[in-house]
Amino acid sequence: MSTTPQSGTSGSAPSRRITVRDIAARKVPGTGTAEPIVCITAYTTPMARFMDKQVDLMLVGDSLGMVVYGMETTLGVTLEMMINHGKAVMRGANQACVIVDMPFGTYQASPAEAFKACARVMAETGCAGIKLEGGAEMAETVRFLTSRGIPVMGHVGLTPQSVHQLGGYRARGRTNVEADAIVTDAKAIAEAGAFSVVIEGTLESVAAAITQAVDIPTIGIGASPSCDGQIIVAEDILGLFGTFTPKFVKRYADLGEDVTKAVARYAADVRARRFPGPDQVFGAKKR
Repeated sequence: MSTTPQSGTSGSAPSRRITVRDIAARKVPGTGTAEPIVCITAYTTPMARFMDKQVDLMLVGDSLGMVVYGMETTLGVTLEMMINHGKAVMRGANQACVIVDMPFGTYQASPAEAFKACARVMAETGCAGIKLEGGAEMAETVRFLTSRGIPVMGHVGLTPQSVHQLGGYRARGRTNVEADAIVTDAKAIAEAGAFSVVIEGTLESVAAAITQAVDIPTIGIGASPSCDGQIIVAEDILGLFGTFTPKFVKRYADLGEDVTKAVARYAADVRARRFPGPDQVFGAKKR
């Protein structure tokens, strides 16, 4: 049965917040999920409020470095940025499970350093868990965190924080060696105690194989419809991020164009002295 919260009638109490245990329980090993897990990125309070009742999980992704701050990669994102945006999303999300990305350099040095940073994120934001990138090499850290009360969402395949090492944003798993390594990574993260794992930019057949191979939910982005859930950058599907459009994005709106048109109308009204009008000022004499 789906744990997706249902919209109540006006004045009714909201459904309880979805937990990481609810997300993990959506997958029955060997059978997949009865209903795919709906995940999306969120960076601000207003967007979180708009999306809260429609999704199961919101990820405060380090993609905010590119989407919000105009960076070329996610590598310049800081822990303070993630905490501030995590707080903002938590203010707007009452039902969805909220997970916060750990930025580059905050968890790779050692399990102890990772715990210190992750504990700070959870304490200061109130989020349900954290996400970190990496496979077998991060299994020890995932095990360390989960055994100490930090729920972890893994991330394998195309890992943006390793973009320079990987040679760019290209789809992963094109060779047998690469495909086997990604499957091994996902298994290692699952066995270490992660409650779910994101598979990004990976050949469909490889992502499908991982979904069958692990007992935790797989969340695809540029992966496979066979994954137990899907995640996407909200601004991509809404047409609010126009720098580039990844192959795996489907546009559901073109709000960027709407913004441009609305601001153009506002500018024209100001220049023509049509704004503000009598309805937008205080104490205006009625004619």
